[in-house]
Amino acid sequence: MTVRYTLGCNLSYEVKTPTVFIFNLEVAKLVRHQDLVERLTITPAHNRRSYVVPDIHNRYFSIEAQPGPLNVHYEADVTLDVFRADPDGVNEVPLAEIPLDIMPFLLPSRFVPSDRLAAFAQREFGKLPKGHRRVTAVCNWIYDNIHYQRGSSNEQTTATESLIKRAGVCRDFSHIGIAFCRALNIPARFVSCYAYGLEPRDFHAVFEAYLDGRWWLFDATRQANLDGLVRIGVGRDAAEIAFASPFGEMEPGPVKITIEHADGSPEQPGRTTDAISTEEPAPNAGAK
Repeated sequence: MTVRYTLGCNLSYEVKTPTVFIFNLEVAKLVRHQDLVERLTITPAHNRRSYVVPDIHNRYFSIEAQPGPLNVHYEADVTLDVFRADPDGVNEVPLAEIPLDIMPFLLPSRFVPSDRLAAFAQREFGKLPKGHRRVTAVCNWIYDNIHYQRGSSNEQTTATESLIKRAGVCRDFSHIGIAFCRALNIPARFVSCYAYGLEPRDFHAVFEAYLDGRWWLFDATRQANLDGLVRIGVGRDAAEIAFASPFGEMEPGPVKITIEHADGSPEQPGRTTDAISTEEPAPNAGAK
């Protein structure tokens, strides 16, 4: 079943000194993001440079803004065609069979010191049956033991610090989930997205785990619909896919995020229990 969404964001800034901005807020051009129609308006008008990262499809654009007000407005219509499977049939990939290009997502990174959490993860989850259900158990543990609290962390907070505080936001929940997965020899990566069902509307962070030859979505916050996540970017952690990275002096203004059914229909009650993926299988990975 496909669903068409209308989504977007509006970002405003008061630029104090000449500032280079790098943005990552456009919908990723994936096979399962169909019939994408989008509009990007920058006021005042600026020339921009664009780059799409091969294989992972992150889309970046940069501008050089002069002092004064700056507004970035993005709108898109996209049909989301998720892949669904029975979680019990989604297995882990033996370490020796993990494709080498995925290995970076098995290693510690700036905000995900998975090596420091390895003993803890092994004690909590090491004896559980392997597969999608084990990653779900990781998410259940995070949901039960980490308090979702706005303002409890900042852009420098690591997974270890969030675990000690037992508090965080979606960014921190995802970092902890990634750290535990990597400590269990399950490749995992950070995902930024537009999230249907999230209230209040905001950019949302979830994570993906590599199982049975493809990437599967997980959200330890349980605040959005897994089958309503429209991907923006993926990375080893949040450092690689900030929606805006300014290099200069500026004051950020309000951020407005929207995502709705394109036909105006209301959200359906209940959340899916299916395993959900919006990524295609890795070539020759033996995926189902």
